Amino acid sequence: MTRFLRARYWLTGLALFVAITATAAPAQAALRPVEDFFRQPQVLDAALSPSGRQLAVTTARGTDRVGLVVFDLETGKPPLRAAQFADVDIVAFQWVNDRRLIFSVVDLAAGSGLDRRETPGLFAVDADGSELRQLVMRRAERRLQAPSGGRARALPWHHRLLGVPTLAGEAQPDEVIVGEYFGDGLRNLDRVVPKWLNVRSGLTRHLETDAPAHAVGWIFDRAGRPRVAITRFADRDAIHWRGPGQAEWQRLAESGLDELPYEPRFVDDAGGLYVTHRVGPEGLAVLARYDFDRRAPASEPWIQVDGFDFRGALLGDKVGGTPLGVRVESDAETTVWFDDKLQKLQQQADARFPGRINRIGCRRCGSDDMVALVNSWSDRDPGKLWLYRQATGQWQAIASVMPGIEPAEMATVEFHRIRARDGRDLPVWLTLPAGHRAGAPRPAVVMVHGGPWVRGGHWRWQPMEQFLASRGYLVISPDFRGSTGYGEAHHKAGWKQWGRAMQDDLADALAWARAQGHADTRACIAGASYGGYATLMGLVRHPDLYRCGVAWVAVTDLLLLLEGSIWIEDDTSDLARRYTLRERVGDARVEAEALVTVSPVAQAARIRAPLLLAFGESDVRVPLAHGTRLREALREAGHDPEWVSYPGEGHGWRMPQTQIDFARRVETFLARQLGDAPR
Repeated sequence: MTRFLRARYWLTGLALFVAITATAAPAQAALRPVEDFFRQPQVLDAALSPSGRQLAVTTARGTDRVGLVVFDLETGKPPLRAAQFADVDIVAFQWVNDRRLIFSVVDLAAGSGLDRRETPGLFAVDADGSELRQLVMRRAERRLQAPSGGRARALPWHHRLLGVPTLAGEAQPDEVIVGEYFGDGLRNLDRVVPKWLNVRSGLTRHLETDAPAHAVGWIFDRAGRPRVAITRFADRDAIHWRGPGQAEWQRLAESGLDELPYEPRFVDDAGGLYVTHRVGPEGLAVLARYDFDRRAPASEPWIQVDGFDFRGALLGDKVGGTPLGVRVESDAETTVWFDDKLQKLQQQADARFPGRINRIGCRRCGSDDMVALVNSWSDRDPGKLWLYRQATGQWQAIASVMPGIEPAEMATVEFHRIRARDGRDLPVWLTLPAGHRAGAPRPAVVMVHGGPWVRGGHWRWQPMEQFLASRGYLVISPDFRGSTGYGEAHHKAGWKQWGRAMQDDLADALAWARAQGHADTRACIAGASYGGYATLMGLVRHPDLYRCGVAWVAVTDLLLLLEGSIWIEDDTSDLARRYTLRERVGDARVEAEALVTVSPVAQAARIRAPLLLAFGESDVRVPLAHGTRLREALREAGHDPEWVSYPGEGHGWRMPQTQIDFARRVETFLARQLGDAPR
């Protein structure tokens, strides 16, 4: 039976936790410092061990770097710092078994441009902090020599973690699956070859796949058996399947580039395959079981979300078990449990912490001794972690993700659907300053997401939007045509509409907010990457709407984006330039004249409003040349922009000092252009 999940259109209510949250601040509190919005979270991630007897947390509490800390939930002993480095941060980890964890590292104190020279590598350590071992090198490191005793040396940097298998019963594996990536420096990927990696010895062994040629994507079952292989060669994609007991791969579908009729998403241990495919006039993605007899998705969807593409995951706990539930995102995240005990726990959590998303991760799920980790967050709260024990019915506060953030002071986030000028359904997110009410309009910032082929809006706490709202601005964030997440029709309506209908959607969202009494006549447009491009084209196309623009790491030269340059390094693949960009943006060989009309560099003389430009000097996604070319064109037109470039930063800011400096510049710039905003 199809499970329909209806959009909730923003949540209401707020829970304040006495145990881990201070009381609400006075209504007339001073402006919260910019550092509060852009500081490193106290907790980056948390996960229960397979048995549920231990809890691992990545945290920088008490240190300058993010480390890995393990709590013994059975004995209550003081937590152990399992891994900590002086020069890098632990950013992602997984339990392999109850004894051993794997993790990767990044230097969060360095600019994001470091990522072009470094890769996160892979390390393993026991939960008590012993037997630390590097399994995969970071890119800039010299190849490590094998230690004495014949133990294996670390694998080269172009290996990536593909999966952590789970064995049936009490057996706990010491192996994970890594993939060796072949291609032109990962820019033009040719194939990915899986192999077993022992996380204790560092040794690898062959993983039998009989792989189809040019397999670039894999899906494994929970025991680590390869079930799905995605191949890509030239302009052809294909899906291959090998079920339980089958010796040969069978090709399920083949198509042109990015035109497969469905997308494999999950496999189960019984040989089931779950895919997403599109239905209805809007082409919404639904989740369906694959019917091998029909060689097509089942005729009736299994999970369908009104107005949204399926985005989520199946939830399970052990090998051989059926899915326990499904987690999906409409305007906000929802979990539906198929297990009665888990559904009751979800209801209990939602009643205890109303008006919040309460994401449950459990071990021994549904049993009388179940242990559950609950991450509870809202649009006004970055999140709080709670531990629940079924045996005692006790809830234990673990940590606040960002201590010092007072939810009562934060902005609320609302989701709306409006009509664009051509009648297209247009999703719009509003970030409303605390105390805001319709009929008391405020100056607005139209915040344009990057991509552009992503979903921009989510019901959660987001630092830049919250920072701007704390300064009294209404933040309008449209998911303009071209965005994903709302059906194929909405996505494809944006193809070859850069600077055209996509731009009109932004103007229509601002006009709607004004008509609703939320926004006054003062507005600025802002965004990064594609959002920076749209900022510039907003000042070109709709100069009467916007008093100013803030564009960072912005695409400014469409011909440079589409064609590249032998003199300018970027990471855009040859495949993207031959197919994807030509189809979605334009063909520079045959549409050059039309593209010039929507290229900010070529239209710089039409940009008259005050403009703040910011770029990363190590950006290879949108190279610095995009910025310098536009700055020169604006100077020639007699309109010099405000300018800042950040050494070491790439496509976005990672260093705290960069984020804080940029936010202060934006605050000063907006106050000068829009005047005082009510607070």
